[in-house]
Amino acid sequence: MSSGNPEKTALYAVHEKSGGKIVDFHGWLMPIQYEGIVKEHQAVRERVGLFDVSHMGEFTIKGNESKKFLQKMLTNDLNKIKDGQCLYSPICYANGGIVDDSIAYKINDNEWMLVVNASNIEKDFAWFEENKTEDCVLENISAQTGLIALQGPESEKVFQKLFGQSIDSIEYYHFAPAELEGVAVTVSRTGYTGERGVEIFCQAENVVWLWEKLIEAGQEFGIAPIGLGARDTLRLEMKFALYGNDITDQTNPLEAGLAWTVSLDKEDFIGKAALVAAKEAGLERRLVCFQLDEPGIARHGFAVWNETHAIGEVTSGTMSPTLNKSIGLAYVDLEHAKVGTSINVEVRTRKLKATVVKPPFVENKTK
Repeated sequence: MSSGNPEKTALYAVHEKSGGKIVDFHGWLMPIQYEGIVKEHQAVRERVGLFDVSHMGEFTIKGNESKKFLQKMLTNDLNKIKDGQCLYSPICYANGGIVDDSIAYKINDNEWMLVVNASNIEKDFAWFEENKTEDCVLENISAQTGLIALQGPESEKVFQKLFGQSIDSIEYYHFAPAELEGVAVTVSRTGYTGERGVEIFCQAENVVWLWEKLIEAGQEFGIAPIGLGARDTLRLEMKFALYGNDITDQTNPLEAGLAWTVSLDKEDFIGKAALVAAKEAGLERRLVCFQLDEPGIARHGFAVWNETHAIGEVTSGTMSPTLNKSIGLAYVDLEHAKVGTSINVEVRTRKLKATVVKPPFVENKTK
């Protein structure tokens, strides 16, 4: 993504034509909503929704030492996965702060793809180039790549109708090549909603055609285009981290509840020494889920209190369309991080009662 004027995905005109309310999202002109966030959220939870995620970044890493290079750059262990499998992993600085979170796609030991956040494409690519001493070729293919997410309980019927195969023919967090009317795509059993579904990669020039095919196939199943607003409420109900809110260069994966993505027993990686030290010293805070017990909505940046003093800060907050309750994520002192703990969230001038709850807020149905 270039600096200056906001970028547009290839689907920009489609969003406008469909009545999408366009906003500048980290330098990208994207639909925040169409019919409304609550309606779109419910469409994904109850039926099926379609998301334009072509603004996400994609890098390819190829060559004899591509795995060695990625093992150095990622906190998770690529030895966990086989060809055709995906792996979620943070990318860290030497001090343990998070550069970004990513999904690595293993084509084979010498060929990989990495998906990163749209707001971090340039920063991430520069970080990778700066640290590449291994024998491999790194390429930013974001501009040439289109990506559409098909999510919701009815997504499997839409996919079956269009591709003639079951979603379950691809295991969760795996990917496979597919073809639609002679056009090559890659289908990945991933998503950011907690619902069954797929994400489909294609060449950027084919993304409008693919979107229209999916919309047409999904009409009988109540398919709806979904904006960034509902994407955010859906992911928050799952406690899926959002870079820039819940994870940043000022947070580490251990306190963010991502210890399962940090393989401290693997060979050295950037940030390992700092994360080992943090673990040995003991965490001072943790990212927790909370639910407001009084009317109000918690938002990013609001202070969290015990009875007498501030103990943390809200990183994400919204009114859950599924639960019809105000929910959020917050970093709080470790002594207040236990499920069932009563806390107070400062909403404007009032301190509202809240309770730390177990994640996720609603059942995860991805598998």
